[in-house]
Amino acid sequence: MENMTLLDFARGPGLQWALWIFCLGVVWRIVGAMYLLGNKDLSKARRTNYIRSGLRAILTRSTPAEAFEEKIRFQHISGYAWHLALFVSVLFFAPHILFFESILGFSWPHLPNTIILFSGAVATALLIALLIRRATHPVQRLISTADDYISIAVVLLPLITGLAAFAHIGLRYETMLALHLLSVELMLIWYPFSKLMHAFMTFPARYQTGTFFGHRGIKA
Repeated sequence: MENMTLLDFARGPGLQWALWIFCLGVVWRIVGAMYLLGNKDLSKARRTNYIRSGLRAILTRSTPAEAFEEKIRFQHISGYAWHLALFVSVLFFAPHILFFESILGFSWPHLPNTIILFSGAVATALLIALLIRRATHPVQRLISTADDYISIAVVLLPLITGLAAFAHIGLRYETMLALHLLSVELMLIWYPFSKLMHAFMTFPARYQTGTFFGHRGIKA
């Protein structure tokens, strides 16, 4: 039997274990969050249209209050911009689509490599800028935890290694591709146990907040 290379491990056992940990961890977190909602609210309902209240909260809580907008405009705009750039880089790069197709069984059109390279560079630059702001802004630095910095790092690594592999910068392409895959697997393992879970939790939490306030007649 031939010795397994780093790329073979990253494409095989490493990826399989990372996906299992990711899926089980996400399910565990979601079930735990749903369990916390098990207590029935015994107060008298002031409104009965819970769906409307929940959807309204998703919309209103997705933008900061006008009183705070001036002070957090950079954080607000750059945060949405980097998520959009990351979304484009991950979901519309041809090799990524082939990977998703192997799991999901279907695919979708891809974007030109130049657009993917640009969006990946933008996502990387914005995330680094947000990291610097977090480390230097007096309020953000005070409320930040190790989770925040580790989560930023494990998201940055796939971006940096992916750009390096795409541009053939640094080590041999096979080695850079292996490092890219391993960094993705690290992110998948870290994901369910960190603040990265906000991708799954943010909108359901806002919806729940809206229904909670709607039950009490409060405009969320």
